[in-house]
Amino acid sequence: MKITDLMIERAMVMDMHARTKEEAIDELIASLEKNGRINDRATFKKMILKREAESSTGIGDGIAMPHAKTKAVNEATVVFGRSKEGVDYQALDGKPSYLFFMIAAPEGAADVHLQTLAALSRLLIDQDFVAQVKKAKSSSEVVRLFDEKQAEKEENKQTDSNQPAGSDKFVVAVTACPTGIAHTYMAEDALKKKAKEMGVSIRVETDGSEGVKHVLTKDEISRAAGVIVAADKKVEMARFNGKKLLQTPVSDGIRKPGDLIDKVLAGQIPVFHAEGHTDTEETSTNNGSIWSRIYKDLMNGISHMLPFVVGGGILLAVSFLFERLGKDNTIFQMLSAIAGGGTGAFHFLIAILAAYIAVSIGDRPALMPGMVGGFMAYSSNAGFLGGLAAGFLAGWVVVLLKKCFKNLPKTLDGLKPILLYPVLGLLITGGLMYYILDPFFKWINTGLINGLNNLGTGNAVLLGIVLGGMMAVDMGGPVNKAAYTFAIGVFTSGAANGGLMMAAVMAGGMVPPLAIALATTIFKNKFTEDEYKAGITNYILGLSFVTEGAIPFAAADPLRVLSSSIVGAAIAGGLTQLWNINIPAPHGGIFVIFLGNHGFLFLLTIIIGAIISGLILGLWKKPLKQG
Repeated sequence: MKITDLMIERAMVMDMHARTKEEAIDELIASLEKNGRINDRATFKKMILKREAESSTGIGDGIAMPHAKTKAVNEATVVFGRSKEGVDYQALDGKPSYLFFMIAAPEGAADVHLQTLAALSRLLIDQDFVAQVKKAKSSSEVVRLFDEKQAEKEENKQTDSNQPAGSDKFVVAVTACPTGIAHTYMAEDALKKKAKEMGVSIRVETDGSEGVKHVLTKDEISRAAGVIVAADKKVEMARFNGKKLLQTPVSDGIRKPGDLIDKVLAGQIPVFHAEGHTDTEETSTNNGSIWSRIYKDLMNGISHMLPFVVGGGILLAVSFLFERLGKDNTIFQMLSAIAGGGTGAFHFLIAILAAYIAVSIGDRPALMPGMVGGFMAYSSNAGFLGGLAAGFLAGWVVVLLKKCFKNLPKTLDGLKPILLYPVLGLLITGGLMYYILDPFFKWINTGLINGLNNLGTGNAVLLGIVLGGMMAVDMGGPVNKAAYTFAIGVFTSGAANGGLMMAAVMAGGMVPPLAIALATTIFKNKFTEDEYKAGITNYILGLSFVTEGAIPFAAADPLRVLSSSIVGAAIAGGLTQLWNINIPAPHGGIFVIFLGNHGFLFLLTIIIGAIISGLILGLWKKPLKQG
């Protein structure tokens, strides 16, 4: 792909005036709109901000590559911008950004934005080239520099050090990043460039959003002095069994490629044992705390469970409407069969949760014992807590089994995944669940249900305040997920007031975006034109129970937005309990509120919470002319 085919000279912003991240985004979008490359400025900006909410596209070293793929784009375009003073773009290295490449891809353009990101990343790893672009005196010079650099790259492919040469120093590597692909390819090029300078042959496999490229062969892995895995996501590791392996974040592949290669060649790294994972902690330089690992495993289970929660839960709630026509009603019977009962989606919630917690810990061999353990928890009324325990138990049982069998003769390796892990994993997990964990968590679950069923009004209101407020603390982050997970646990436990907890968290989650929408409407002089347009969108997001619509506003003004949102969300959550509102669906927002017992009262709690939060935010925020 030729980058300059997507660049328009007249659209380049050679001297940006922006001083903030949002101003930079607005300035580049304005150029796209002026040149007819987008048809809906508000929608395009919304998609850009949505991508920024995942992680900053300020990739470091003074470069930012915001990108979006949407129907608001007429034609694939890269608009170049340059800031002489630098912009605080919340870059990953914390430094100002000077060069901007905003990538706009139309909805039907396959992976053009990913390919463009990859091509740009490979060019921008060269600091000398970046310095030349910074000094370019005209847009035509920028085009010439990119054409010459890309032509040089094509010529160098014939002698690329990514292909093993005659050197007796040979290293293999894998680079991968979880969102976008810039870091994947920047790490690849940094390793290849440094290896060439050091006289080392290297083969680099990339695992990004485009898929796995330059796959390492068995022969290459066997001949290599060692392996570098510079990755922030899970990659296929079993093939490196018995090799000296250095596992490190992808950012180290970009910033410290020489150090990584030196360590491998010096043999200063441990041998990786794939089956037992005995060296996992030793080979990683950034595994994080125990709590971050537990959170990651838990989120893996919850993310796989949520489609069952949303799809099954909403259809199950709808079935209650048809139940009023009689249980012989065929629509009720159909909805009940696919959503609840013994065959529907809700029947699998806890089993799926446990299975994918286990997979996150023990990989694929842990799937089956985790799923069975979760189903046992569901069947024995050990509930959500029992499912959590089953997932973590199955995952670590499989990890221990791998350690126990790591020294088996290689001729018996084939028995491990098809016989030893399934049989012993299921036996140990199932046995512990049956005799110890199921009875224990059944007792806890029963006590929790009884306690919730007997909550006095004051305690119920207090719990509603806490749950509602938690939903607004980080708007989709760990605190938000903790509150929502608790409500789901109560909802699936069979507690008489399970729908009460769902009402509290749903109200708490709907308030922040609605409050922002109201504030931008009532206090229009305190928000930019683009913020006003995004505020209108938040009416729809808020009514749909999509709290994340408030994230761009919270990122730009965290103190005012989060503080005001928490107050309104907590009040709304408390009111749901004061008025005994029961919502028998785990998601859906305004589309499911009238499935409950007090639909109009629930709507009133949301209105009250949103007005309070919106007024606090609007009165607290300074007018633009004073800001």
